[in-house]
Amino acid sequence: MSTVAVEVVYRGIFQKTLARNIVRSIVFAARKEGKYGTAFGRYGDSPERNGIPAKQFAIVADDAEELEENLAVYEAQEVDVTINVDDTMCKGIESWAWYGLQPINALTKAGGTLIVTSRQDVDSLIEDIHQKDQPYNISTVTSIPSFSGLWVYKDDHTDVRILGALAKVCPQLVSLESMVEAIQDQGWDDLKVRSAERTYDRTTMRPVEPGEGNQEEPFSFDLPGWTTMEEGIVIRGIEQGGGFRGGEEGYQPVRSSVFKKYSTRSMRPIVNFDTCIKCTLCWLQCPDTCFDVTPDGLYDANLESCCGCGVCEAVCPVADCVTMINEAEFNDNNSQYEMWQKDKDDYTQWMTSLIDKQKQVDRTHGFHHVGGYAEQIAEVAED
Repeated sequence: MSTVAVEVVYRGIFQKTLARNIVRSIVFAARKEGKYGTAFGRYGDSPERNGIPAKQFAIVADDAEELEENLAVYEAQEVDVTINVDDTMCKGIESWAWYGLQPINALTKAGGTLIVTSRQDVDSLIEDIHQKDQPYNISTVTSIPSFSGLWVYKDDHTDVRILGALAKVCPQLVSLESMVEAIQDQGWDDLKVRSAERTYDRTTMRPVEPGEGNQEEPFSFDLPGWTTMEEGIVIRGIEQGGGFRGGEEGYQPVRSSVFKKYSTRSMRPIVNFDTCIKCTLCWLQCPDTCFDVTPDGLYDANLESCCGCGVCEAVCPVADCVTMINEAEFNDNNSQYEMWQKDKDDYTQWMTSLIDKQKQVDRTHGFHHVGGYAEQIAEVAED
C-alpha cells in the first residue's frame, strides 16, 4: 500500500467534533493493522468561525519514514478520499478568503472518491459539483447534515456511518473489521457498530466522468508571492456605495470584489416582499451588510454577501416574511427582488412551495434542548 490521504471538509465550529471523530478513528483503525498514521486540522480560523468551511486530514502509511515524508509538505496536494459532511458545500468552499472559491473535489485525485452526507440523489449533487479533467467516484451517506456546536455534539451516528462507507470505497486504507475495533475501543456502543456495518453493506459508488458537473469557473484571484511583494502594501478601503443597482434611488453598499461569503451558508433567506412592513430590522441587524435598499423601500438580500446566519429571520416581526431555506434548493445567487418584480404571482408560488417544503423537515442547526440530539438516535437507527 502506498500512502493514503483522506480529507474531511466540515462547517467550522458546527461540525468540528464530527470531523475530529472521523480522522482520529481512521488513525486508530490503521494502527490495528500495523500501519502508521496521523490526523490534523487545516484551514480553520482560530477560533473557527460559524459555518466557515474548514478541513481535517488523516494520512496513513505503511511505515514511519513514508508517513514523515508525506507530512513534510505544508498541505496535502491530493487525497484519495474527500469526505463532505454538508452537501451544500458541493457548490464550492472558501475557507480563509485567500484561495477564492474552490471546488469541493479540488484535491480528490483521479480515481479517488468523494463521500457526501446528503438526502439528495447523486445526479442532483453532481449538478452543483465543479467539473474535473479526470474521472473520480461519488458515494452518498443518506443523512441530513449533522450540526451541533463547539460545546455540544450531535451523536446521530454520522461519524460511524461515514467510517463504514469509507472502508467500503477505499479498502486499501483499512478493513471494516479494523474500523469496528476502533469504534469499540473508543467506548461507543454496539448500536454505533451496527450503524457502521449497515452503511458498509449499503454503500455504492457512481463514476463521474471528465466534463460532468457544474461548468462554472470557480471564483479565484491572483496572490502576490513573497518574492514579488513590494516594501509596503496598501489595502484600499471599500467605497461607501450609492443608489440601488446603479440608480439614483435606494441604496446599495459596495462590497469586497474578492471575498464571497456564500460558501459559508447552509441556508439562505427568502423574502416575502408583499408582507414586508419596511421596519428596517433585517437591514440594520445583518452582520454582513447583505441587504440592498430598493427604491420602494424594500430590502433585497445580496446573495453573494449573505453568510446564511439567519439573523434576519430571527429579528423579522412578520411571520414568514423572511424564511431560511436549505441552500440545496438553489442553483444561483440571483436577486429575489428582481424576480418578484418580473412576475409577482410566479414568485409567490415559488416562495410558498419552498416555505411549505422547509416546514416539513427539522432544522439541522444548533442545540435546541437538553436531550434533543439523543431523541433522534432511534430514528437514525431505523434508517
